[in-house]
Amino acid sequence: MHRAGRAAACRLSLTLRQIQEALTPGHLKKAKLMFFFTRYPSSTLLKTYFLDVQFSRCITSQLIKWFSNFREFYYIQVEKFARQALLEGVADAGTLRVSRDSELFRALNTHYNKGNDFEVPGRFLEVASLTLREFFSAVRAGKDADPSWKKPIYKIISKLDSDIPEGFKAAGCSQELLRS
Repeated sequence: MHRAGRAAACRLSLTLRQIQEALTPGHLKKAKLMFFFTRYPSSTLLKTYFLDVQFSRCITSQLIKWFSNFREFYYIQVEKFARQALLEGVADAGTLRVSRDSELFRALNTHYNKGNDFEVPGRFLEVASLTLREFFSAVRAGKDADPSWKKPIYKIISKLDSDIPEGFKAAGCSQELLRS
C-alpha cells in the first residue's frame, strides 16, 4: 500500500509540473487566435481552454485584460476604416464587406495571426463586416457626438461569438492548429 501511495504521489507530481503558474508567449498566441471566434469570453470559458494554467485571480485578470486589449485594437481599426469609407464617398453601408484581401483584414490578421499560419474562419469575416457596417452607419448618422455611441455596437457584436474548436483545449494547441 505504501508503494501505491508513492506511485499516486509521483503521478500527481508529474501532473502538477505540467500546469503553468504563469502565462507564456504561447498562451498569448493561443488567445489571439481564439479572438477570431470569441471577442467576449467569460472567465469560465477561458478556464476550459487554458487547461495547462493554474488559475488565480491574477491569471484570470491577465487573460481578461488580453481580450479587452484585443477588442480595443479591433474596434479602433474598424472605426478607422468606417470613417475612411465615409470620406471616400461610400453611401450604402450594405456595400461594405471585409474580405481576405481587404486592408482591414490585413491589419487585423497581422495583429492576431502574425505569421499568417492559421486559417481565419469565414465567420470572423462576417462579424468584422457587420462591425464595419455598424460603425459606418453610426458615424454617418452623427451618433458619434454622444460619448457612449459605441455601446450599442459592442452589444450587437458581443452576441456574435462562435464556438471555439475543441483543438484549442490542447496545451500545445497553437502548434497543432498551425500545422492543420
